[in-house]
Amino acid sequence: EVKLVESGGGSVEAGGSLRLSCARSSGYFGRAAWFRQAPGKVREGIEHIQVGTGVTVYADSVKGRFTIYRENGADPVYLQMTDLRPEDTAVYFCAGGFWSTTNNRLVGQYYRDWGRGTQVTISS
Repeated sequence: EVKLVESGGGSVEAGGSLRLSCARSSGYFGRAAWFRQAPGKVREGIEHIQVGTGVTVYADSVKGRFTIYRENGADPVYLQMTDLRPEDTAVYFCAGGFWSTTNNRLVGQYYRDWGRGTQVTISS
């Protein structure tokens, strides 16, 4: 069983930045994604990367502010978040094991492996 572990969450003021990290217990990412869930809201897929090609997919809500990447072509997978807003407050989850043949790369049901999440809180 692959385990994913997120780190880097915390509390910052609006306009600030955070970098989240996702490490896996074994193997390596072929595709990876970040999701988030705010209190009382459904889980939202926000970023996806196909690590072999570097192709990324972003949700409109974070486009231009968040970046998913790996350093030097190696795991872990990072989520660099800038210009943070109070509405970005959520628990952020890392996902791997994408199994669908569709292009639904921001849909959680198509991921097999999940981390337990890390809390991000943005104050105004």
